[in-house]
Amino acid sequence: MTTAEREAPRTDPEQTPSLLVSVVIPCLNEAINIEQCVRAARAALDAGALSGEVLVVDNGSTDGSAELAQAAGARVIHEPSRGYGSAYLAGFAAARGELIVMADADLTYDFAEIPRFVERLQAGAQLVMGDRMDNIKPGAMPWLHRYIGNPLLTGLLNIFFRTGVSDAHCGMRALRADVLETLDLRTTGMEFASEMVIRAAKENLRIDEVAIEYHPRGGESKLSSFRDGWRHLRFLLVHSPTHLFIVPGTVLAGLGAVILALVGSGLAFFGRSWGVHAELGGALLLVVGTQVVALGLCAHAYGTYFMGFKDPWFDRMRARFSLEHGLLLGGLLMLVGGAIGIYIVVSWASDGFGSLSYEELAVVATSLFIVGIQIFFSSFLLSILGLRRR
Repeated sequence: MTTAEREAPRTDPEQTPSLLVSVVIPCLNEAINIEQCVRAARAALDAGALSGEVLVVDNGSTDGSAELAQAAGARVIHEPSRGYGSAYLAGFAAARGELIVMADADLTYDFAEIPRFVERLQAGAQLVMGDRMDNIKPGAMPWLHRYIGNPLLTGLLNIFFRTGVSDAHCGMRALRADVLETLDLRTTGMEFASEMVIRAAKENLRIDEVAIEYHPRGGESKLSSFRDGWRHLRFLLVHSPTHLFIVPGTVLAGLGAVILALVGSGLAFFGRSWGVHAELGGALLLVVGTQVVALGLCAHAYGTYFMGFKDPWFDRMRARFSLEHGLLLGGLLMLVGGAIGIYIVVSWASDGFGSLSYEELAVVATSLFIVGIQIFFSSFLLSILGLRRR
């Protein structure tokens, strides 16, 4: 399926019968399992008296999976671009149902649970997540995934985006088709699972959970623990500029400012006095931290103005502070740093340009001037990005 086909309208009321449920199953060389999955999904729809279809997205299989799925009663579409997300994007575009249930083709999920997911959607949920973590059958999930990978990534996702889900990477989930435009899903790899939850949380969609069992997989796993884990982690970080930039940048800048103030004042701490080398370390932390915060603010602005992200914190800051505030703060710091620098040069000249004995003060002046420049021009960059606003 081409990009143009993906972006075409999902349904044509004059040509397509109305269906309640589309069960979408991505498939890549699952000849061992696919027939059983299709029949189980079809049986679940029939048992729940749900009008629906079983849609298998063949992602370039070479073992006859597509033919087996079609023979078992599925509607098969082909998506040549490899990737978990690519398969689901193609499946969503072709789905005819008002409600979409997602599940893998590896027999790890019980398709008989489909009616429970549908009930939650009909009760008002917009995204329903499966929760496997309390019902994992022996041998179904490697200990690295069960006790480290999934809890760590789910915990970070909940900290960053306050989703409140228990199992962010469960492959069995369901959503209303009418929220797909709102979610605006784009990723093509395994991080697609995280993107769906993050976008749902940012759009304040109602997310419910259903406790399900997780069974040992049939056939060979295609998951790469470290590669796919990194892709998930990378996705979480780049979609949370606050935690990637603002928090560490603020910590670095604050620590650097404290070191500069203490060393510059000549006060002793940790039982000793500190000289210009410690002050240089503080200056480095202050400058680097300020730059990281500036990058974070620009990332927030880009996400808000160009990608449609919603961020209450950034919206509050944008409403409270303007370009002129940044220019004033940056100009003031440059003025103070420049004034101290002039004082040092004048004092040095009055001493006949002899030995320069203002090293600590020179570090403070230089730091203030650099930070002022960073704030001044970063404010202009934020203002340029803000030209996108309507």
